[in-house]
Amino acid sequence: MRGITILVVEDELAIRKLISRYMIREGYEVIEAEDGEVAMDLWQNHEEIDLIILDVMLPKLNGWQVCQKIKEESDVPILLLTACSEEEDRVMGFDLGADQYMAKPFSNKELLARIKNMLKRIKKQSLEDQLEVAGLTINTKARQVFYDSKDLEFSKREYDLLLFFINHQDKVFSRQQILDLVWGKDYEGGERTVDTHVKCLRKKCPSLKEKLRTMRGYGYKLEV
Repeated sequence: MRGITILVVEDELAIRKLISRYMIREGYEVIEAEDGEVAMDLWQNHEEIDLIILDVMLPKLNGWQVCQKIKEESDVPILLLTACSEEEDRVMGFDLGADQYMAKPFSNKELLARIKNMLKRIKKQSLEDQLEVAGLTINTKARQVFYDSKDLEFSKREYDLLLFFINHQDKVFSRQQILDLVWGKDYEGGERTVDTHVKCLRKKCPSLKEKLRTMRGYGYKLEV
């Protein structure tokens, strides 16, 4: 399992290196950026970034701009660092989606405490987003399904159908009920659509062959 990766964005070399050394000493992996443009480039090319420590006063793109751009496409936690401590600056940061705010100069111990608190919330949310059923591990936030450590490929409708069965374990549904609840009542296709998609689920995931049962002459149920 990979470790936690933190992106440290700070134009002052001494401060950036101090933060990085402190984070590395605590066991975190660190990526550094000296300006806003480098930060955006690193963000777009490193999917494993778990948290960002972001200075506000940066060359090229300032911290406000970087925070706004990243938060438009991700909920990665961001801690803003700034020499400004005015209330309007803090409010602006939170309005742009920042999760924490620290004014310079700051204590390394306080910074670490806030980082750990933010990471705890990430871990809790990650556990809430994960289901383990019938030999499958499902990340509902990322819409990923794993079986025996393999990332399974599902179409949108196959995934929706799988999640439907998982959320209604041991309950029997007719083909028409499944069509109405998964495809929608406006769907004009026939009931055989359900059979085809169930067949695909069983083929792609061996653990469903026995557990996703056909109720002869009626429909299906996931028996866990």
